[in-house]
Formats: sequence, structure tokens, C-alpha cells
Amino acid sequence: MSKKGLLFCITLLLILLPISLQGQCAMCRAVLESNGDQSVAEGINNGIVYLMAIPYILVGSLIFIVYRKLKS
Repeated sequence: MSKKGLLFCITLLLILLPISLQGQCAMCRAVLESNGDQSVAEGINNGIVYLMAIPYILVGSLIFIVYRKLKS
């Protein structure tokens, strides 16, 4: 598999993966908002987004480092 093919597969995986994860976040947020305490719902939602973003940042950094090593 060429470098472009591998990069395309990884990019496609990273784009499609959050689609299935967003459903759970919306469900958690809807349950919390139905209780009436908006500050708790916002805090939980921000925590979910924060926890979901860290792996993408780490994987993106790793891909960038590998790309730079292969390019040079």
C-alpha cells in the first residue's frame, strides 16, 4: 500500500469514527438537561468533548511525526 493510500485510510477512519460517538454524547446531554440543572449538563458535555479530543490530538501528532520522518 502506498503512503497516499495509507494516509487516505487513516483520514477516512478518523472522519467516520466520531459520527458514532456523537450519538452517545447527545443522549447523555439530553438526559442531564431533562433534570433542569443546566450547569451540570454543560459541565458533563464539556468533559465528554475534552475526553474525546485528546486521543485525536495524540493520533494526529503521531501521524505528523511519522509523515515528517518519512518525508526526510
